[in-house]
Amino acid sequence: MKIFGRKIKLSTVALYALIIVITIIMLLPFAWMLSASLKFNREVFEFPIHWIPENPRWSNYVQIWTKIPLGLFVFNTAKITIMVTLLQLFTSSFAAYAFAKLKFPYRDVLFLGYIATIAMPWQVYMVPQFILMREFGLYNTHWALIALQAFTAFGVFLMKQFYMSIPDELCEAARVDGMNEYQIWWKIMLPLSKPALSTLTIFTFVFAWNDFLGPMIYLTQTDLKTIQIGLRMFISQYSAEYGLIMAASVVAIIPVLAVFLALQRFFVEGVANAGLKG
Repeated sequence: MKIFGRKIKLSTVALYALIIVITIIMLLPFAWMLSASLKFNREVFEFPIHWIPENPRWSNYVQIWTKIPLGLFVFNTAKITIMVTLLQLFTSSFAAYAFAKLKFPYRDVLFLGYIATIAMPWQVYMVPQFILMREFGLYNTHWALIALQAFTAFGVFLMKQFYMSIPDELCEAARVDGMNEYQIWWKIMLPLSKPALSTLTIFTFVFAWNDFLGPMIYLTQTDLKTIQIGLRMFISQYSAEYGLIMAASVVAIIPVLAVFLALQRFFVEGVANAGLKG
């Protein structure tokens, strides 16, 4: 088959066509959400779907800020998400360096036990965690969510896999030059691990921003709630304002999209270099 004077294999055309179809299918829910955010409540579930509303209801994007304290919810969510992300980047990279580049007794056993916690569902230890946070006096505070998410076995695993790809000779040369382990981690390992750090940033940011169950369990005061809990305020006992819910959801997804677009180049590189290496 020739396209624009170039010979292209039929299998290549079929592959790209399949990719385009899959991409469209994946983007349809987001397109529907954006369309529904500009409709009256009664128009949201009309069929066939009117993807472009005849009379877009832009006032939905005004009402979501006045109907509920959405600005406060966005601030609370950003506060928790940023602190959790920074703490996970620090703890994961720090612990991963020890597991990857230092030799100490039972290192591999400890790492295996730590990673094994990934297989344990959060619902299994949810109640003990709640009791612990309550005894520490952190119930109904943001610190409960921050403390519980400050460490992650997945982050340690991801960073360790990347550190293993860095030659040990580089660390040995730094030790010969008089650098201690903290300096090696800070001045050598971290600058070289930007792809892995970017990947971990995206995963952590998305998870913390979209967390629903954690804030629902630990936060009861309105002025402490996050945006995911705030979306429920558009749902009453007998009805739900779907147009406003979709408008608030569009606002909620913007920070996640911005972070991903800003780090997508490092994300792809990080998955290729860190996630697939043993």
